[in-house]
Amino acid sequence: MTRILLHSTVSQSTSDGPPGSEEILERGMALVEPELRRIVARLHPSVARVCRYHMGWDAEGSGSAGLAQRAGKRVRAALAVLSVRSAGAPERFATAAGTAVELVHQLSLLHDDVMDGDTERRGRPAAWAAFGTGPAVLAGDALVVQAVAGILHAQAPGAAAATDALITAVEKMVEGQAEDLSLEERSVSEVSPDRYVHMARGKTGALFGCAAALGAVLADAPAPVTGALHLAGSELGVAFQILDDILGLWGESTVTGKPVGTDLMRGKKTLPLLLAAGSGTAAGRRLTDMLDCGSLAPGDVPEAMRLLEETESRRRSEEAAARHVASALAALGEAPIPAGVRDQWRRFITDLSLRNS
Repeated sequence: MTRILLHSTVSQSTSDGPPGSEEILERGMALVEPELRRIVARLHPSVARVCRYHMGWDAEGSGSAGLAQRAGKRVRAALAVLSVRSAGAPERFATAAGTAVELVHQLSLLHDDVMDGDTERRGRPAAWAAFGTGPAVLAGDALVVQAVAGILHAQAPGAAAATDALITAVEKMVEGQAEDLSLEERSVSEVSPDRYVHMARGKTGALFGCAAALGAVLADAPAPVTGALHLAGSELGVAFQILDDILGLWGESTVTGKPVGTDLMRGKKTLPLLLAAGSGTAAGRRLTDMLDCGSLAPGDVPEAMRLLEETESRRRSEEAAARHVASALAALGEAPIPAGVRDQWRRFITDLSLRNS
């Protein structure tokens, strides 16, 4: 199988084909970014300061070139754009849905860094490291309130159902994050790949599924449409989490903005680690012994990485991600949506599976 973790480039729009992923990402950003800034600006000044820093807006025009751009990929907003196009609904629904899911995503990043003890994000101190735990947690709380309020008060026929969908997604995210933390306390040999997928489906897949369906839910689209979109987004989210695991081990820190090896030292039960431990190889057994002896020291990371390579866990993880991408595409193949929009979905999902940051 060809590896799917190859490039970070995304397709450009062409005059003789459907809009490319770049156009969809840019449209999502164009719709959502002004609304995000408007929402943050009306928060308490101390909270707004943390949010601006976290989103990279304070670095615009400074020496931190590209920081705001990396912070603003707005993948979930792009999913909301495709969701609205799938329902043939007004684009203002994409603004409401995209803004809500991006606010929830930023909440998750703020809180995840605190829970995981990650001191860096996008190549500089994480918000909690820069401002303190309390301000970072409070900023996340403020964002999730704004997310729910925005959907609840949206002028759309499906506003009530969309509010329920967003709340359900946040609940599942919390469950997934709780499971992720609990797995850190278990031996690597006690955690199966299936349990990992269950965790990832909540931690990452819940919001991806919500983002992929929320615009259509706002438009009161039929259940066969919203259900298929939600399933596709959920499967894409699991693939995205697996690729995130791979990047955490083999990505360039200058690109990802996070130190390589931190997941290993913290005991995160990432899929490459689980596949290596269960490989039945001498390298897998040696890696399991190292991990079961306690947290790895920085000096142990090169040996652990060598053992991971010997078990071919990267290739196997990429194949697992590819299977979830295929499941997402299959769900879209069954969805009663316009053929042109289905092509946009296919191109976007395929391009997203090539991420390297």
